[in-house]
Amino acid sequence: MTYRTLDEIRETLSPAEERFERARRTAGLALAPLGGLAVFLATPGLTADQRGLAGILTFVIIAWITEPIPIPVTATLGLALCVLTGVAPAADVFGSFASSTIFLFIGSFIIAEAMMRHGLHRRFAFRMLSLPGVATSTYRTIVVFGVTTMLLSAFVSNTATTAMLLPIALGVVATLSGFVAEGADPQRLRFATAVMLMLAYSASIGGLLTPIGSPPNLIGRGLIEEATGTTIPFFTWMLIAVPIVLVMFAVLVVVLLWLNRPETRRIEGAAAYIAGERSALGRFSPGERNTLIAFGVAVTLWVTPGVVALIAGDDSDLYRGVLRHVDEGVVAVLAAALLFVLPIDWRARRFTLTWNEAVRIDWGTILLFGAGIALGGLLTDTGLAETVGQNVASLLGVSSLLGLTVLATLVAIVISETTSNTASVGIVVPIILPIAAAAGVNPLIPALAAVFGASYGFMLPVSTPPNAIVYGSGMVPITKMVRSGVVFDLIGAVVIVAGVMLMARVAGLG
Repeated sequence: MTYRTLDEIRETLSPAEERFERARRTAGLALAPLGGLAVFLATPGLTADQRGLAGILTFVIIAWITEPIPIPVTATLGLALCVLTGVAPAADVFGSFASSTIFLFIGSFIIAEAMMRHGLHRRFAFRMLSLPGVATSTYRTIVVFGVTTMLLSAFVSNTATTAMLLPIALGVVATLSGFVAEGADPQRLRFATAVMLMLAYSASIGGLLTPIGSPPNLIGRGLIEEATGTTIPFFTWMLIAVPIVLVMFAVLVVVLLWLNRPETRRIEGAAAYIAGERSALGRFSPGERNTLIAFGVAVTLWVTPGVVALIAGDDSDLYRGVLRHVDEGVVAVLAAALLFVLPIDWRARRFTLTWNEAVRIDWGTILLFGAGIALGGLLTDTGLAETVGQNVASLLGVSSLLGLTVLATLVAIVISETTSNTASVGIVVPIILPIAAAAGVNPLIPALAAVFGASYGFMLPVSTPPNAIVYGSGMVPITKMVRSGVVFDLIGAVVIVAGVMLMARVAGLG
């Protein structure tokens, strides 16, 4: 029940909330097509395919925010419009669904389904909540979950980190929701929204800690080194990134808890309940054991490239070979396949998961993010993103180091809201490098700020894979994601500009 119509959620809304939802969704029926048409008519200087894509993107984004129809339907409708209007042929548009990221989603969701079906997520959740002092406070629960996610995403991709921790987050919410607000629907709790947004945002922030924490880091660093001849070693990157990440995480905790303040701060009786439930779980069931094996295989293979990079160096042939073969999407599919061959009862030929159980995963989120990849690819292929970036730089006429760093950060963040982080880096860094060189300033600092900014897409479900995954939980209303995302985009831009300019000089790169 992730993408629900007004009729499906009416019983959970107050009269004021129902009026707001009715107005928002009704307005979207007119605003989305009118907005798309207005942008198309207002951009006669663009090529035909760029004009068409600009109008379609405007239509899609407005419809995502106002939800006149389910968000995955809007996403796929946008792709259909791209073909109908001649922006690109169908094979190119829908070919993006062959991305390995889509299979990472599918495999991870299947593992998560097995976790929830056999109760393994509850065992993990009870273990985390058993840490001293955690279960008695909603604030500490949210912070501990964020710290765990941030540290893990430094060595495992943001997507894989979020996918593996989502069922544990669901277990935490399910366990504590009754103590937070008795009888309340977990999907309506601010506490649940805060947990889910903390999971997504801390994964994106933590991915900046190391060069291997996120693919855009490696791509952006490679572009910078190739253009400037300046090498950014692993630990030099960390010297720059760690203070920025720590400051941004502190801001995340404060602002996230302020915008999504849990219904209660202190939880009475939860610690005793958790201790009792944990002891009642007993030994691992065959289903839990098999799911843990599949999960362990996935985590081990996801972490392997990071371990190799630490030992052999992230510019070594060994690391590049491992990274090429141990693809995250392949790992997710292989680990998920184990669930269909590891038996619970061999004599009865009963396995850990059946296909009918597996197909209950959230296909809407998969469609949504596949469409996001496709639209992001079209932004690059049509040249619309590059045109926007160059025109913005020319219009603003900035030439100072500070001005170019601010520009690079903001453009990277804006582009990453509607396309992948990887595409954002691939667009903004090559644009900002020659502009900075022509202005006579060190191009490394604004280019590095653009790499960091590309990971700060917080507003929409398609901005980053972590956003899409937690949105699929049904516990993050689109309006709350947009509201929180705008705040973090703005604060994040300030932190990145100040942090990169300061720490690059400390590291001897300024």
